[in-house]
Amino acid sequence: MVEVSENFLYFLDNKPYLNMTNACTNACVFCVRDQKEDVQGTKLWLDKDDINSSEAIKQIDLNKDKIKNSGEIVFCGYGEPLIRIDEVVEISKYIKENFKNIKIRINTNGHANAIHKRNVAAELAPYVDVISISLNAENEEIYNKISHPKIENAYEEVKRFIRACVEEKIFTIASVVANVPNYPVDIERCEVIAKSLGAKFRARDFIPNGY
Repeated sequence: MVEVSENFLYFLDNKPYLNMTNACTNACVFCVRDQKEDVQGTKLWLDKDDINSSEAIKQIDLNKDKIKNSGEIVFCGYGEPLIRIDEVVEISKYIKENFKNIKIRINTNGHANAIHKRNVAAELAPYVDVISISLNAENEEIYNKISHPKIENAYEEVKRFIRACVEEKIFTIASVVANVPNYPVDIERCEVIAKSLGAKFRARDFIPNGY
């Protein structure tokens, strides 16, 4: 078997996920990476935060039989995947060319356009079927308390990115985490905001001990 140096690919409930980086522009209070170092036994902290697309593609190929029956592959790990936008696009293109029935989803904090100073939604649109963007709160004050963003005007940047993805005709979901202890969120108000931006809305429950 071909050896791989990092766990760029992992499985959660038999669904494949791609772990792109340790880096993130948020430090959310509910983040699973602050609770444990693994997801269902797979270590997700990368020893070297320098993902190589060919290495990730190698791991995809090694697991192609399991992936081809999964229906979906998700970019989601211990960091913000769209920090590595070029690699995400390259890997997504490969998946679409080699796994005709697999949908691609990205779970993101919504900071990508602010990070890269361009509309990366347009680069994702040819390949990505679904994008789930962490709205997290109903206003900037609560967002900052929950997300601890490292970029300026983060909440407005998230809303702009949601709108950009909608405009590129990517199926867009704005999400919040409900029932986080000591951090109440107005779920109904968040849903109104999501729909006003043209997105679908999802509230998921906080998982106290991670996956």
